[in-house]
Amino acid sequence: MKQPELGKKISELRKAKGLTQEELVEKCNLNVRTIQRIEAGEVSPRSYTIKALFEALDYHMEAPIERDDLADQKTPNYLYAAVGSAVLYFFLSMLEIGFEQEFLGGEASISTGSFAMIKTGSYLFYVIFLLGWVRLLNFFPNGILKIALWLMIGGNAIWYTVDMVALYGNWFSIGDYYMLKVSSFGFLYAFLGAGYLGYKGQFSSVALIMGILLILSGVLLFTGIGAFLALIPWTIGEIVQIGLMVYLIQKIGRKNSPDSSPRTIS
Repeated sequence: MKQPELGKKISELRKAKGLTQEELVEKCNLNVRTIQRIEAGEVSPRSYTIKALFEALDYHMEAPIERDDLADQKTPNYLYAAVGSAVLYFFLSMLEIGFEQEFLGGEASISTGSFAMIKTGSYLFYVIFLLGWVRLLNFFPNGILKIALWLMIGGNAIWYTVDMVALYGNWFSIGDYYMLKVSSFGFLYAFLGAGYLGYKGQFSSVALIMGILLILSGVLLFTGIGAFLALIPWTIGEIVQIGLMVYLIQKIGRKNSPDSSPRTIS
């Protein structure tokens, strides 16, 4: 089914079920503007978006999804790089946290240059990982998560810059500066966790668990009194976050496998 017929069909189904566009949005994790443009025939949604909409509307479409419709759903190579970056970030971040405490205590066991290299690697790999999630949103739309991801990318860029200035300006150990940094990351992680909760209806309990863990770590970081305790839910949440990315990449790959049988939207 092509536009504008597709948009008209979705509009008819939505109205037949007595749903507003806002209520439909809540069922399929899209934003209102996207629904409006689809129903108006202004855009041709991806096959996954069509499937999500029809599932939310309890509509079964017998016609198979053509290969041409799946052409834009190929798994980007960037996503594989994002997974590798996530693993490297995870291990570098552990080193960064340990050495950061040494620098804050004034008893660093490595040079400023070496610490800066670890921090730079951790920052770059984490941003690549986050950008991988941004790319995944093309396949699994989530408006709140998109905002949270870009805020986290922006926050990391700001604090990385401040850290570099602080390191080479010899004021990295100033307590007030560090607590402000920790608190801001607490807010960002809590917001990120709230974004992942938007997937709780799509990916069983995995997204729910991950969202709760990131929110918990964010709250502990934000208060400041539980910064070390935050490492526990943060560590588990990061591992689950990487695992979910791998699962979604495989899900995209299975959907586009040339050896798979014709698909129906059900």
